[in-house]
Amino acid sequence: MELKTRYQYSYFIHPYIIEQDKYTNYMYKLLKDKNCKLRIFEKEKDLSIYTYFLPNVRNYMFNTFNSNSESKNAFEQLDLKVQASILTKNPCTVFEYDLGGDVQGKIGEENGIFFEISKIEIMCFNTGICFILLKTNLEEENNFSNLLNFNYKFRDINSEFISLKDYENIRLQTSSFKDIRELKVLINNITGGNNGAKELNLEDERFLTYSYVCIDQEHWNETNTFETIENEFIKFINVLPNSNSTSFDGSTSKNNYLNLEKYAKVGVTKQGAFLFTTSVNLNNYTNLLFSFEKEMLYTYILSIYKKIFLKKISNQFVNDQKSILEVKKSFINFTQDIWQQDITSNVEGSLVCDIFNKVLELDMIYNQVKDKYDLYYKDINLNKAKKTNIIIGIILIVTFIFNIVNFIILLKDK
Repeated sequence: MELKTRYQYSYFIHPYIIEQDKYTNYMYKLLKDKNCKLRIFEKEKDLSIYTYFLPNVRNYMFNTFNSNSESKNAFEQLDLKVQASILTKNPCTVFEYDLGGDVQGKIGEENGIFFEISKIEIMCFNTGICFILLKTNLEEENNFSNLLNFNYKFRDINSEFISLKDYENIRLQTSSFKDIRELKVLINNITGGNNGAKELNLEDERFLTYSYVCIDQEHWNETNTFETIENEFIKFINVLPNSNSTSFDGSTSKNNYLNLEKYAKVGVTKQGAFLFTTSVNLNNYTNLLFSFEKEMLYTYILSIYKKIFLKKISNQFVNDQKSILEVKKSFINFTQDIWQQDITSNVEGSLVCDIFNKVLELDMIYNQVKDKYDLYYKDINLNKAKKTNIIIGIILIVTFIFNIVNFIILLKDK
């Protein structure tokens, strides 16, 4: 029986790197863009985010929570270049990109899958690590197989090999874009060349996938257990097409997913994060639906940020010998400001944080960077000790020579 969905959305996330000395100019570029609007977080409007994150992390990622109406008005009156300089000092800045309405599209030539791009968000850390997030929804569609195929196809639209002819005819039907290539142009205009991603060996053409689905309760309930649809879940979290013949035989690792509750499972892979639920539980398509899209989404972004930052620092320890003290300072600040901080006291959020960290291997990567830091720190201390010993040796030699000269002079006087 065809698996049916009740609710679904997918975010496609593209990390990119802005060179540190160009970051202020990049903030200025976004501020100048008429379609780009600074995202202001407010306690009343974004209460769930405000209460989910603990103060230190909240201040790091969403410092506009601390703004009042007077400071906002004063900021808006400033010259854009001054605004850009101020934003550069903020640890994290978020923009919303307005396309002037939902962007509707179609996949396939006939009987295609209609979809919309309902939100584009840009999230930048002042280390130069940025993310563009595209939210998509399938329209008038409730076949789970189509969601699988859509996620599988859409994540590669930024590939240099995509074309209207060769890539299964992804067609955007909208006044904003004539075809999929124009969406690629928009993404490239926002992100730039992204040469920094190549230097860090980051995936540059394939989006990370962050997807939620609530299937109809007839497929997963007290009578029909999860095991009957487990193969579909595995396809979902591995971004496989419906035609994939994956068969769950008990050997597939369960370490990359967790049960948030009886009828809700989060799966995490190197390719993305996924929430698989059933409508048998009202909470799955109310509170949990929105929590996964807001608080948990930003938690995922923070986890990806940590991984990229650690890669960047590791690369700098090797390649930037001349600025090793600055690299050391950046690593110490990262450790104090983010790494050692608890993100949330929310029970579900804490579980999600743990699985993000585990699958992304953050502890292992951090320890590797720390080992490099310790090695360089020891080398610096050894070099200092050598220099000190040399200086002491020179002083002793000079003193010795001086004493000999004085001794000779005394002998001559006698």
